[in-house]
Amino acid sequence: MYLITGSRGQLGQELAKLLPDAILTDSDSLDITDADAVREFVRANNIETIINCAAYTAVDRAEDDADAAYNVNVTGPENLAKSGARVIHVSTDYVFDGTAHTPYTPDDATCPVSVYGRTKRAGEIAVLDNARAAIVIRTAWLYSPYGNNFVKTMRRLGAEKDSINVVCDQIGTPTCAADLARAIVAMLPHIHDGMREIYHFTNEGVCSWYDFACAIMKLSGLACHVNPIPSAAYPTRAARPAYSVLSKEKIKSDFNITIPHWQEALIQCLKQF
Repeated sequence: MYLITGSRGQLGQELAKLLPDAILTDSDSLDITDADAVREFVRANNIETIINCAAYTAVDRAEDDADAAYNVNVTGPENLAKSGARVIHVSTDYVFDGTAHTPYTPDDATCPVSVYGRTKRAGEIAVLDNARAAIVIRTAWLYSPYGNNFVKTMRRLGAEKDSINVVCDQIGTPTCAADLARAIVAMLPHIHDGMREIYHFTNEGVCSWYDFACAIMKLSGLACHVNPIPSAAYPTRAARPAYSVLSKEKIKSDFNITIPHWQEALIQCLKQF
């Protein structure tokens, strides 16, 4: 039996469509920070594999709410890992500092520069150290028709304003949650006890937030003009990686996965809006 935690989030909802028999939980139905509750839930429901989509993702708020971020991003995954189930744990590009100039591989040294990044890295370690099978999947710039995300924000602002400013010096790759969900489902039959692996998944290609915003406006038929600005002109509470392109070679090789380019993925996703 599969358990999807954080099932009301972007990725959780996409996974639920692909795994209709999975048990779905959110913070209201299962508190992953409660070790006893997790252990009993896994036992009572005969859970073999947990796909952990639950996370504290308010990057800036985490700087002033570190305890809450730690509870959800570290204590929660550790409890899931110690429950006796196999765990697929979704992580983030924020475990890197963004000073590289070539795509980060799963084996590259981590160096998070924010509370969010540090708690997500600690959560990775907790899962890898404790689960009977542990798969960590780092992703970035996630979007979907659900929840709050950059695509929905750009479409809203594009309909309200004649022009907006978007940073042009943070480089990465958008990820359509539906594509990540399909990759995870393709991995499931190959996960076995004793596995300890880290993988990266985003869509293919590279862009800046400015490039991404321009594509969203164009494909959405919005006339809003996007102005490129440096990160220094848009200060945030938490530091962001300036470069967070992730290498997907390992996941493509190990699971024979084909990954769409981010522009094609965006076209397909926007059809659902």
